[in-house]
Amino acid sequence: MSKRNSQEAKRAARERLRAERERQAKKDKARRQALVGVAVLGVLAVAGGIFLAVTKLTAPSGWEAAKEQKLVKPANSSGKDGEYILVGNESAKKSVDVYEDLRCPACAQFEQGAGKLLVKGAEDGKYKLRVHLGDLIDGNLGGEGSKNAISALGAALNVSKDAYRDYHEKLYSPQFHPQETQDKFAEDDYLIKVADTVPALKKDAGFKKAVEDGKYDRWALDMVADFKKSKVNGTPTIRIDGKDVDQQQLPGELEKLGVKIPGGGQPQKQ
Repeated sequence: MSKRNSQEAKRAARERLRAERERQAKKDKARRQALVGVAVLGVLAVAGGIFLAVTKLTAPSGWEAAKEQKLVKPANSSGKDGEYILVGNESAKKSVDVYEDLRCPACAQFEQGAGKLLVKGAEDGKYKLRVHLGDLIDGNLGGEGSKNAISALGAALNVSKDAYRDYHEKLYSPQFHPQETQDKFAEDDYLIKVADTVPALKKDAGFKKAVEDGKYDRWALDMVADFKKSKVNGTPTIRIDGKDVDQQQLPGELEKLGVKIPGGGQPQKQ
């Protein structure tokens, strides 16, 4: 082999070696990039998991979450935003407003007695009765039964005014009204148990789902907010044409409005 051919062969060998090194370098670079990409995806996945976990931990729940709900007003509620429950005719000249807390034992005692007179007078067209519900006991003793019972009462109101009336009566009845220190109304199962004694609500799947899903929780919160605007400090509070009336004077005041009072208008013992 001539000297020239020998040099050509060496040069060709060096070119092949250089080309092979370049191909290997490209493979190594691609592998490193792939490893970095996998690592980055892993970090992002972990970070995403942490973010979701933190989001779940910090996301509002329960009644805090209800504040962010879209307002769903029950059918048959009254007022611009459904902030009160009307018994009787809105066009009646005289008005009676009653402010109650569904956990309140004094309200239960009132509803078992003089409260029935209020409803009858409104149904007979003597005045319009507006029912306002608050959560004073939730605030004073803790718990959420007042608000939860309002939400359930909204579900009953959505069924019909008769269903609301009968359920309202049952919630305040001696059979089902708990002591104020027992937050039984915070339990959906208990509220549904009471509703099962109301023919219009018994086995009503829509009512049951609304209670369990908290469909009217936001409405309940709005009603509570409206209640607070009234500056009522205790329950029950009764106002006739905007003026507070003592419970002992109520039968006589209702008699003036044309309501027939058992016992000749003598105050009933509360």
